[in-house]
Amino acid sequence: MKRYLEAQAIKDLNQKMVFVAGPRQVGKTTMAKNILGKDPGYLSWDIPATRDQILKREFPPSPLLVFDEIHKFRSWRNYLKGLYDEVKGRQKILVTGSARLDFYRFGGDSLQGRYHFLRLLPLSAAEIKLSSQEDLQHLLALGGFPEPFFGGNETEAKRWRKEYRSRVIHEDISSLEKIHDIGSLDLLSLRLPDLVGNPLSINSLREDLQTTHKTLSRWLDILERLYSIFRISPFGAPRIRAVKKERKHYHYDWAFVPEPGLRFENLVAVHLLKWVQFEGDTKGRDLELRYFRDVDGREVDFVITENRKPIRIIECKWGDAEINPALRYFLERFKGCDGWQISATGKKDILTPDNIRVCPAILFLKDLI
Repeated sequence: MKRYLEAQAIKDLNQKMVFVAGPRQVGKTTMAKNILGKDPGYLSWDIPATRDQILKREFPPSPLLVFDEIHKFRSWRNYLKGLYDEVKGRQKILVTGSARLDFYRFGGDSLQGRYHFLRLLPLSAAEIKLSSQEDLQHLLALGGFPEPFFGGNETEAKRWRKEYRSRVIHEDISSLEKIHDIGSLDLLSLRLPDLVGNPLSINSLREDLQTTHKTLSRWLDILERLYSIFRISPFGAPRIRAVKKERKHYHYDWAFVPEPGLRFENLVAVHLLKWVQFEGDTKGRDLELRYFRDVDGREVDFVITENRKPIRIIECKWGDAEINPALRYFLERFKGCDGWQISATGKKDILTPDNIRVCPAILFLKDLI
């Protein structure tokens, strides 16, 4: 299928190099090959034969060159800088990678001003044009990665997910990071899905895994850099006495999360992150995804800010439920902010006197990206 970033990538290639990053198997290579069409310009660092082509600069005669996973080459930024300056105007360059390309730069000259950066995230309700709560339950069960979703079989999706996690830990991390205790990192990746939705206590995890706070913090950073998890910080306005340091984490593949309510919250988190990143990458908007929690224990699942001011706050429920009092508390203090309470299985669709929209989740999610 044609992905939501394809048109933007084609447009940006007329100006600069384009870097597309995102989780492993989210569809970056497929999108790149769609853009490439019948031209023979695909070069993967993971394939020994094309790796030699890259190092020798023996490129196929193609107006577009696609470099896949080249960030695993330590001098990749200097390499691309020199190549871009050499072929600019004659060949376009598209770079894809399953890691934070802004992090894995390994020193060297900056590529500043030579590329546009886009982030490709999993399939969402808007992208695949879902229209009902039943369709959303299907997406919730299978996850948003193309292979298990389009396969349509929950058993096969579980098999795919088990193999996927193993490849991230034993292939991607091993190729980019120096990890001495890969077994404990593996245990951490198994433990994290049970902890979604609450502020992550590194001290508690440290005791469970019998490791140091510093080591555990580094492992979490690695999982984030390799698009396994993402973390969001609390929205910390003084007028609401917000907590300031405790971050929550979510998985790009929400189907890893076993508890249905938390899996739904994770699905919404990915949908919101996808919209925030798309608006930032393509329009330059200064958006952030956060959550609200104050020192008195009031909490709302998600807050979207623009220029550090809240513009939308969202509470997730599994079914029809009373409005979260913390939602009203927050909106009383930020009058211009839109308030939503969405549900995975509920049917209620109302607008309250204080302007909070209560509705099935699909009605909210289908208008994102």
